[in-house]
Amino acid sequence: MTGTLVLVRHGQSEWNRKNLFTGWADVDLTEQGVEEAHKAAARLKEHGLKFDEAFTSDLIRAQRTLDIILQDLDQADIPITRDKALNERDYGDLVGMNKDDARRKWGEEQVHIWRRSYDVPPPGGESLKDTAARAVPYFQKHILPKVEKGESVLVSAHGNSLRAIIMWLEKLKPEEVLKLELETGVPILYELDAQGNIVRKEVLHH
Repeated sequence: MTGTLVLVRHGQSEWNRKNLFTGWADVDLTEQGVEEAHKAAARLKEHGLKFDEAFTSDLIRAQRTLDIILQDLDQADIPITRDKALNERDYGDLVGMNKDDARRKWGEEQVHIWRRSYDVPPPGGESLKDTAARAVPYFQKHILPKVEKGESVLVSAHGNSLRAIIMWLEKLKPEEVLKLELETGVPILYELDAQGNIVRKEVLHH
């Protein structure tokens, strides 16, 4: 018996488009982001997926992506849990700053380290390691047991909270997870056995 776990990074947000550090800022989807959510739903529909439950973060861009997907699938009545444990990494002092401006202020190399190192947080913010310290235990306690029981669970969240979960699921090393690019609005489908091992993985490109 296997359960199904689908992870999807929210569609493009207003600040993704403007190249700003977003973190916990609560910005909405762009028209392209809405379109990406509809496309994600179409791919999930092709696979005939019926979800038992869904999880999302405390931020509107992930919640709206989830709502669009579930409405398109005619599954909007399933239980949905929203929790800030699944929020994006908090970029601290970088939030709201253009990525090019940040490079001018702190230097290309320093900004790259903050964005792509595992355990160096930006000023006032979280590292990927910090994000994993909240997202992974939440996943292990609230989401994984349902999948291990054979349920189908959909998680709509963010690049870094999902990266942390994937790192744990796939047993990736920090340097491997840093290379992991998650496209907006592209579902990643896992089938897990009763022990939480990955039986199958498929990225559902549009």
